[in-house]
Amino acid sequence: MRIGVQTKNVVYDDRPEDGFRRLKQAGFSCADFSLNGYLTNISLYQGERNAFFDKSIQELEQYFAPHKLGAAKAAIEINQMHMPYPNYVPGGTRELNAYLREVVAPKSLQVCAYFGCPHIVVHGFKLAHFLGSEEEEWNVMEQFLDFLAPMAKEMGITICIENLYESTGGHIVEGPCCDAGKAAERIDRMNDRYHAEVLGFCFDTGHANLVGLDFESFMTVLGPRLKVLHIHDNDGVADLHQIPYTFARSRENKASTDWEGFIRGLRGSGFGGTLSFETAPVLTAFPEGMKDEVLAFVAGIGRHFRRALSD
Repeated sequence: MRIGVQTKNVVYDDRPEDGFRRLKQAGFSCADFSLNGYLTNISLYQGERNAFFDKSIQELEQYFAPHKLGAAKAAIEINQMHMPYPNYVPGGTRELNAYLREVVAPKSLQVCAYFGCPHIVVHGFKLAHFLGSEEEEWNVMEQFLDFLAPMAKEMGITICIENLYESTGGHIVEGPCCDAGKAAERIDRMNDRYHAEVLGFCFDTGHANLVGLDFESFMTVLGPRLKVLHIHDNDGVADLHQIPYTFARSRENKASTDWEGFIRGLRGSGFGGTLSFETAPVLTAFPEGMKDEVLAFVAGIGRHFRRALSD
């Protein structure tokens, strides 16, 4: 079982080869390419966008050629990436949401294919509050996935939906894809329709901790539909994306996140993919001179998880 981490805050556009080499030296063999860093959610929720995805696919490939070469030289596999999100902005202009659907999403898949990356994570539409039900929310999301699925099938890419949270009235509540049974049924239905694994699941430990999901049960229900992971920690209050085992619920140091249940869930699902950490914010919390030690520490936790799975 391989160990991966985000490229954000490590791999920079001016010298991507250096960043991939740092990941390799820290103990990683895979990377989660942070494509979402090129069109941020902060800007999109403010109704703003930049011109990055206005580039042609040829220009995007040229832009990312040094990244692809740098990863290959460092023997780092880009096994997953994150599509810019949100893919739909509630209350956003028709022009903005059309751009996200018609331009950003297809070009994200093309970039994914260019890297030879088999998985791309997408955020579900947060529309239950506006449409009145989770079912109606999913219907709109499924239309978006149906738009992308033929391209994904042709490129051999699995689009992965992710368990999310929502903020309502100052409270953190379940967002899209927090029902494992529904997620499994919907994934199967779409894959049957396209006769290919066009849809899979990304389990996010931090989001699951925020809304109190049962890790073991959720992942076991997903079974082979679980394709990629976002591993990170928080205090159960905010989406902090910190190092696992960072937070405790008491002075007796019981972890705030159910890491034992996470290991049982990996076993129960039969997961054999990459232990991938979504901990990029950690790298800005420590002094720059400690970045390599912090990366190595995160990779060490990945090795701990791997050993626990073999026990």
